[in-house]
Amino acid sequence: QVQLLESGGGLVQPGGSLRLSCAASGLTFGDWSMGWFRQTSGPVREGVAFINRDGETTDYADSVKGRFTISRDNDKNTLYLQMNNLKPEDTAVYFCAAPPRRWLYSTDIETYVHWGQGTQVTVSS
Repeated sequence: QVQLLESGGGLVQPGGSLRLSCAASGLTFGDWSMGWFRQTSGPVREGVAFINRDGETTDYADSVKGRFTISRDNDKNTLYLQMNNLKPEDTAVYFCAAPPRRWLYSTDIETYVHWGQGTQVTVSS
C-alpha cells in the first residue's frame, strides 16, 4: 500500500521560507515520479511542481517558478518542496502525490492517484 505523509507546513510571514517534506512508503521510491499540489479552498487542487524518478526532469506552475524548488532524496524515500519568498496567495494545504505506476511522469493532476493527507501552509503578516 502506497503511503505518503507530508510535513513541514506552518505559519510564515510574506517573504519567508518553508521546506516541506513527503515521506513515502509502500513503493520503491526511486522508481516513481512525484508531484506537489495545493488546495486553497473548495475541492480544486492545482499542480505546483513535478519531478521524475532521478530528479533530472522538473516542472513548475508559473505562479511558483523561481521561488519553489522540488527535489528528492531517494535513499531517504523523501520528496521535498523548498518554498522561498512566500506570498499570501501561497496559503493552501499542500499535498504530495504519486501516479498509478512506476516510470510514469506527468504534470496532469488527473494522472495522480496516490495522495498524502496534506500539510497546511499559511503565509500571513
